[in-house]
Amino acid sequence: MAIVRILRGMLTVAVLGGVIAAAAWYRNALFPPPSIIPPAVAGADAERLGGQPKVLELSPQARQNLGLVSSPATLSNYWRSIIVPGEVMDRPGLSDRGVTSPAVGVVTQIHAFAGDTIHPGDTLFTLRLLSEYIQNTQSELFKVTRDIELETEKRQRLSQIGDGAIPQVRIIEVEQQLRRLQAASESYRQDLLTRGLSPAQVDQVAGGRFVASVDVVAPPPIAVSSAPVVAASPPGELVYEVQDLKVDLGTQVQAGQLLGVLSNHGTLFIAGHAFKREATALERAAQQQWPLRVDFAEDDSTAWPPLDQSFEIRHLSNTIDAASRTFDFFVPLSNQSRSYEKEGKTFVVWRFRPGQRVRLHVPVEELKDVIVLPAAAVVREGPEAYVFRQNGDLFDRRPVRVLHEDRLDVVIANDGSVAPGWYLAQGSAASLNRVLKAQAASGTPVGVHVHADGTVHGAH
Repeated sequence: MAIVRILRGMLTVAVLGGVIAAAAWYRNALFPPPSIIPPAVAGADAERLGGQPKVLELSPQARQNLGLVSSPATLSNYWRSIIVPGEVMDRPGLSDRGVTSPAVGVVTQIHAFAGDTIHPGDTLFTLRLLSEYIQNTQSELFKVTRDIELETEKRQRLSQIGDGAIPQVRIIEVEQQLRRLQAASESYRQDLLTRGLSPAQVDQVAGGRFVASVDVVAPPPIAVSSAPVVAASPPGELVYEVQDLKVDLGTQVQAGQLLGVLSNHGTLFIAGHAFKREATALERAAQQQWPLRVDFAEDDSTAWPPLDQSFEIRHLSNTIDAASRTFDFFVPLSNQSRSYEKEGKTFVVWRFRPGQRVRLHVPVEELKDVIVLPAAAVVREGPEAYVFRQNGDLFDRRPVRVLHEDRLDVVIANDGSVAPGWYLAQGSAASLNRVLKAQAASGTPVGVHVHADGTVHGAH
């Protein structure tokens, strides 16, 4: 009986073990662990590099969510550059014009105010003259004009008497005196013109009607062939904007005193602020006349015509700022403008304004036969850098060698890791790399739906 009980117990244990083994087998067959991928599937769906997959598949929806665009890789030349901060500034001697008083007087009327647009010759101020010098000059001009009339009449009487009756030397003396008076008259006229009187007013003074007030007008344009002034609408017409008034009504001013400041921002400078160690690169760029790339801060390029001009360094400053330890270099800038009408007046709006910040890309070296990609097209993992090659819905991660990179571009060496003509993702490389790493961590084979946030789901 004991032997029978032992055999019956062993049979029970064997039956239970068989049931447990069968249950485990059916569980693994029906519900395989997600970390176990059959070697055949892994080999067919993903290439292996050091045990990590480098191929992933994105649905069209995921690519649209990422805004992913692919373009063929092309060989080109690229200028490696240094980035230097700068700002837009007025061009001394061209952008601003000071208006001064021609004589001692009192401001009795102001015809243009800050923000108004005026043209050369427009009246800005009216001054009541208090200058004793101008009053004396007017008196002298009137006297010499009368003396000229008397000498002219005397010359006519002498010529009517006839030859022989009057000595020739007498006629010569009268003619010489007449020429002296005419020279004095011309001198007084020029003096009054330089004091702000118009030619009509000078003729009025010569006729005996003295001038008590004078108009101060906007100056004519400066003829500088090397720096043309870009005018506002209509094209070719120079305009000034009243930038600042230095006097008020009733202010007594002296000769040469500043009355106001006019501005025309058609011709400006871009002033770059560089350190001394960058001077050699800047000097070479200026000597070779290499064009610079300029990024204007807070500039809405869609609201203005294309900026069709080349930026080159004109000159470098030879002094260093004691506070910032930088020196300046200057790039000419031709401005753009438009105008609008309001309350019967014309107002001008300039695209670039003094004080606006810029970023200057100064070329220092040309890299030839390289592949240039946007900065977002390359992702780094330690010393490694990768791009993603598109083949239909599949994206293959490829290691590359980076020659240069900045805020906008990455330059890839043409060493065979990427062949010209391959379609490369032009952005979202970091997102693609995260999706690839999530796929590797989950053990999900290629062929599943991958979403833009990096989550993966089985086909459904």
